[in-house]
Amino acid sequence: MPVPPNHVLVFSLLLFAVGVLGVLTRRNAIIILMSIELIMNAANINFIMFSQRLQNLMGQVFSVFTIAVAAGEVAVGLAIVLALFRNRDTIYVDEVHIMKG
Repeated sequence: MPVPPNHVLVFSLLLFAVGVLGVLTRRNAIIILMSIELIMNAANINFIMFSQRLQNLMGQVFSVFTIAVAAGEVAVGLAIVLALFRNRDTIYVDEVHIMKG
């Protein structure tokens, strides 16, 4: 039984809203990274839904590309959080306001 496109769009919108809310309200760097992943996954769901709806594979290809970019983003983000924790003993973004090398 196929899922109606309206349900997919509402789910994607809710996922995007939760991600934006997490980025704007949370101060933990790891939670912010996870919220960014939610935003990217909401976009991927839209790409796949429209790809299926329009019978065009371009959206699915772009979604796979986005997943690869997200994996790289997580690797770099976790490396930054690890370096931040080693230098400042915190992962809260409010307590880190001086960025010098």
